[in-house]
Amino acid sequence: MHFPYCPYKCALSALSNGTLVKLDGPFGSLTLHNIRARPAVFIAGGIGITPFMSISRQATKDQLPQRMILLYSNHRPEDAAFLVELQQLVRENSNLQLSATMTKMEKSRTPWDGRTGPIDEHLVIKVCGKLPAPICYLVGPPGMVASMRETLSAAGVNDDDIRSEEFYGY
Repeated sequence: MHFPYCPYKCALSALSNGTLVKLDGPFGSLTLHNIRARPAVFIAGGIGITPFMSISRQATKDQLPQRMILLYSNHRPEDAAFLVELQQLVRENSNLQLSATMTKMEKSRTPWDGRTGPIDEHLVIKVCGKLPAPICYLVGPPGMVASMRETLSAAGVNDDDIRSEEFYGY
């Protein structure tokens, strides 16, 4: 099995079946805020989608009236974990909106007719600019999280309204 740019996955895939491993975690406390009148903007890079899946599934199950917008960036559609399930959740939950984007379609074997390119200030302003006091959540590789913090600040989002987690070594 080949996992480019994923030291953690590569190390795991190199282990023999039956190898005992010691795991630590999970860590973090990224949860959806309780003020339902304030929308949530989730920004995920790669496997940073994981906490947002849990939130989106529960919000759909509970039929939360809270508006949630998910900006989800991957290199290629074949790298986008949970993409099909997310599209289904959007169909089931009128308060959940998905904007997926791919940044390396030239390396893809899978067709994609959606957005391409990185999540940038223009997209953030387009999404956040019309929302009343959104809380923004960022999860992904450290460089992406740092860059998105700057992008959100440039788009006028108050730092107190940004929550983030960095996923290292995947």
